[in-house]
Amino acid sequence: MRHDAHPLLSALPGTHRQIDSFTFGPSDASRRVYIQGALHADELPGMMVAWTLKQQLLALEAEGRLRCQITVVPVANPAGLDQQLMDVPLGRYDLETLTNFNRHYQDVTEQVADGLEEALSDNASDNVALIRTRIRQALDSLPADSALAHLHLTLQKLACNADFILDLHCDFHAVEHLYTTPAAWPSFEPLACYFGARASMLATDSGGQSFDECFTLIWEQLRARFGDRYPIPYGSESVTLELRGQDDVSRTQAEQDAAAILHWMMHLGLIEGDAPALPALPFPATDLAAMTFLKAPRGGLLVFHADAGELVEKDQLIAEIIDPITDEVHALKAPQRGMMYARSLRHMATTGMIVADIAGFEVHRSGYLLAP
Repeated sequence: MRHDAHPLLSALPGTHRQIDSFTFGPSDASRRVYIQGALHADELPGMMVAWTLKQQLLALEAEGRLRCQITVVPVANPAGLDQQLMDVPLGRYDLETLTNFNRHYQDVTEQVADGLEEALSDNASDNVALIRTRIRQALDSLPADSALAHLHLTLQKLACNADFILDLHCDFHAVEHLYTTPAAWPSFEPLACYFGARASMLATDSGGQSFDECFTLIWEQLRARFGDRYPIPYGSESVTLELRGQDDVSRTQAEQDAAAILHWMMHLGLIEGDAPALPALPFPATDLAAMTFLKAPRGGLLVFHADAGELVEKDQLIAEIIDPITDEVHALKAPQRGMMYARSLRHMATTGMIVADIAGFEVHRSGYLLAP
């Protein structure tokens, strides 16, 4: 194992933070996996799973079973981790800029594409290596004019050469689910099976330039420009794994999730060993544009009539919003059939608040597809 410290730009004198990465496996391995936890720093199941993986990868490395290089970053956002207000963690948004820590990563497609055609060849692996070098060079050339921008760039540089990128998150109160692209689904469907994903939502571009998509979109756009003339495989495939809800931090669950990731890597031949037979996928993959954010029309007491993990039917009662002063009761019903995979932890709704998420089958959204 190699432990590297990556110093971060400080927002103020006397404050120093760093990203710690842990790399396992042969240094000359042709394939690479990058795994990070707690980019939203109040989502701790990912940190727990990343720590658990560290312990297991140490053993696998000692046994000589790693056939790829694996980098693990257990604490991807030390700045957000330090944002505590009266014992309440506030790790989803940067409090200086009010920016979601998982939005607005750098798009370097234009820098990579500039003059690229003259350097491309008929050799697909050479093209991948060339493009990866250009991606790293483009990221190295970008200035970091804030602590948040430097955090973003540091994480992008750590992951940009990986074949597979796993970003470990969780929701508020939820069951296992994930987000990836249609192109990457064949690679990650086995992971969804081992993980037991109750919802798997696919989108090429969800509109937020999130961490996972900042890599895949480069390859999508380059393939669209040059793919009819030169072979350009997908040099990076990314997935966001949602490890249930914020309260789901335990050794048992972390060991279960770490095992799913390791079994997936065995299935792909990245780790030596016989992977278990693939379990059935609990719920089919669906289009992210078919997902519904169920929102509160008014503020009031929030009372649920369905829970995360339920397959709900159209017009089924999901929750009620109760105004204890006027006695108004607003019923929130499912707009279509689907998997209710997440819901709010709060029981006092504010007007417009997202109450529950349903992975449906009827495409009804476009443009920006993510939560704020």
